[in-house]
Amino acid sequence: MLIERSAEATAIPLNDVARDHALRAPALSRAKRTLDIVAAGGALAMFGILLGIIALAILIMEGRPILIRHRRIGRNGVSFPCFKFRTMVRDADAALSRYLASHPEASAEWRETHKLKRDPRVTPLGRVLRDTSLDELPQLFNILRGEMSLVGPRPIVADEIKRYGIAFADYKAVRPGLTGLWQCSGRNDVSYEQRVQMDSQYVRSWSLYSDLAIIVKTVPAVIKSRGVY
Repeated sequence: MLIERSAEATAIPLNDVARDHALRAPALSRAKRTLDIVAAGGALAMFGILLGIIALAILIMEGRPILIRHRRIGRNGVSFPCFKFRTMVRDADAALSRYLASHPEASAEWRETHKLKRDPRVTPLGRVLRDTSLDELPQLFNILRGEMSLVGPRPIVADEIKRYGIAFADYKAVRPGLTGLWQCSGRNDVSYEQRVQMDSQYVRSWSLYSDLAIIVKTVPAVIKSRGVY
């Protein structure tokens, strides 16, 4: 099996905030979608050979699956399979459970941020892919499929909805992004509450200019690997 599937999540009802956002400036929304398609298609053509090399390296060094499909919450609260290159060991859930059970400080970190600075599940090759953000290149297919955008809120899992509170209305009004304010503002170096605020800020003040500005800022952030773990 080349792709690892995770559990399905259910759709979440659309609310008035999301409807209002969908009706706002339809011409600009179409322009954003056009930019997504053109840019994602161009990036896939440009990085096609690199994608193949990474896939072959994972197959040789770690075996299958090469890709994973994480269920994420998308526009209108509908879940979708978010594609990534596999960066973890195959028995990742079991490895995490064992590690958290024997490391209380890591368990506290996981409860707070849902991430670990020293994640025992990440493979050596996976660490390189994460540090360079190359593990997220398959999400270009999510963009072409209409499930994601080049720029938007960070994709979240269903368990994170409660942490967004009323800000979840902003989150699900748009497509989640391959990059966004969080990604170019320090990523894991900022608190979860700040991430939520950034997502709401992006949605409420969105423009094509802000998208282009975020894309430009993302390049040095990726090069410096700021806040990546």
